Amino acid sequence: MSKELSRVLGQQREIIEHYLSEYPVKLGQMARDLGVDIKVASLGTGISGRIALEGGRYVIRVNRNEARERQRFTIGHELAHFLLHRHIIDSSPDGITDTVLYRSGAPERIEFEANRLAAELVMPMSLIERELRENFGGLVTEVTIEGLASLFEVSKAAMEIKLSTLIEA
Repeated sequence: MSKELSRVLGQQREIIEHYLSEYPVKLGQMARDLGVDIKVASLGTGISGRIALEGGRYVIRVNRNEARERQRFTIGHELAHFLLHRHIIDSSPDGITDTVLYRSGAPERIEFEANRLAAELVMPMSLIERELRENFGGLVTEVTIEGLASLFEVSKAAMEIKLSTLIEA
């Protein structure tokens, strides 16, 4: 479990843990249960997503022009901002807007935390370890990376990064 996930407490933690037991993680339903709406929208060039308070509800907008796998990670990233950085969302009339490099103008630490929690929400390590052991013989190869990326509906690059954290541990 990431240290960012350990910071999420109470009912929000229970909701998240409910969804981290199967893949691909049902991010849309998780968001709804957390009280966050998701909308696919035409965002400006270079913008992947945004979370803001709109009419008393938190709304994530993801760029319709990006690949589905990218949209899934963006949803996870914006949910992470909701869970960890709500004070920043609430203090700005425009919330937090993230570029394709997941840069929002917030301190780098904020984006790093959001990326780490997003990776855990979209690719729970316990499920990856189980799949790696049961279906890939514990070996990380190109085929393993592609297979896991497909199962979790994420990009190959995202899965490579996630697996590199497993190897470093």
